[in-house]
Amino acid sequence: MITADQLLVKQINKSIVLNTIRKKGNISRAEIAGITGLNKSTVSFLVDELINEGFVKEEGPGESKGGRKPIILSINNKAGCIIGIDLDVNYILIVLTDLMANVIWEKKIDIKIGENQQTIIERLIELIDEAISNAPETIRGILGIGIGVPGIVDYKKGSILLAPNLKWENVPLKQIVEDKFKIKVHIDNEANVGAIGEKWFGVGAKYNNLVYVSAGIGIGTGIIINGELYRGTVGLAGEMGHMTIDIYDHQCRCGNTGCWENYASEKALLEYINTQLLMGKSDEYINKNNFYTLSAIDIIDYARKGSKIAVEALKEIGRKLGVGVVNIINTFNPELVIIGNTLSLADDLVLNEVLKEVEDKSLVYRYYKVKIKTSKLKFHAGAIGAVSLVISELFAYPGL
Repeated sequence: MITADQLLVKQINKSIVLNTIRKKGNISRAEIAGITGLNKSTVSFLVDELINEGFVKEEGPGESKGGRKPIILSINNKAGCIIGIDLDVNYILIVLTDLMANVIWEKKIDIKIGENQQTIIERLIELIDEAISNAPETIRGILGIGIGVPGIVDYKKGSILLAPNLKWENVPLKQIVEDKFKIKVHIDNEANVGAIGEKWFGVGAKYNNLVYVSAGIGIGTGIIINGELYRGTVGLAGEMGHMTIDIYDHQCRCGNTGCWENYASEKALLEYINTQLLMGKSDEYINKNNFYTLSAIDIIDYARKGSKIAVEALKEIGRKLGVGVVNIINTFNPELVIIGNTLSLADDLVLNEVLKEVEDKSLVYRYYKVKIKTSKLKFHAGAIGAVSLVISELFAYPGL
């Protein structure tokens, strides 16, 4: 009789084997045994199960180092598809990927800030339907749906407790989507999702201690400690966009006063430009007539084309981002800080100002030169991170 402990050990070992194949790419059974310390018969048995389940495939014979040629293994990208969704305040980005997060299909739609909750959920459902209809035939079909949302999330229940910029409260989004599609859904805060995405498939792959800063309409942070997402006592860690920068500033939507995101978000970028226009500044790209139609993406584009007011605004926001990053570095002493979401698209314009602030003001940085980079996944960090929510569970519990 197989005991529960034996099943758990088998499950853990199976996860180790699968993740070794994922990380190393083409690899033989003997090499897996050498890397993991598992005996060869155990590895062979687990690999056979993973092949039968469709997660692993044999590529053919490799080079012989004496004796019989080894059979090379790899992850079977066609095992199934995954849907990842970045539900933001002013857009929804959805991707359909294979098992290694390679994008097969994607679509982005804009939503109006303050749009009705029911309307947004209906549009989300329509996008998922469209993703499913574009999925190729695979062994296991749609393996799961991941959703990143801008707010405080009960990730175990899949409920949005509070999303101030969406004006949502106590929305059981996981249940709504699962009831509709009968597919397992994973929901988390979009900054946590971005951090997981960068750790699995982005610039954070080689680092075990990092902080991902999602700089969009609001600011959130995803914290990776010792290779694992840090959630705090009940899963609500990372709301550093609402740490107080100025106790005398105006009230934030969260109810606090002087939050970091009041100074260093897309909203702050637009407010800064509006103030400059009211003071009489403008250029050939940005003026009072077109200001109210501008997005952060437009401003970044104009900066690339030579708009002085856009460049000045992005540098100012970069400095304000740097103020918060100083606090992050002094608090967590990470190996890496990643600037992600919309403002990361400005690359060096923002990043150089962040670096200057950190070099000037961070106590910890004087003794340890923390790496600060923009997201490798760029605008896709949230959606690919949402895919990673599904992949990480599949790889932790293969075959389930």
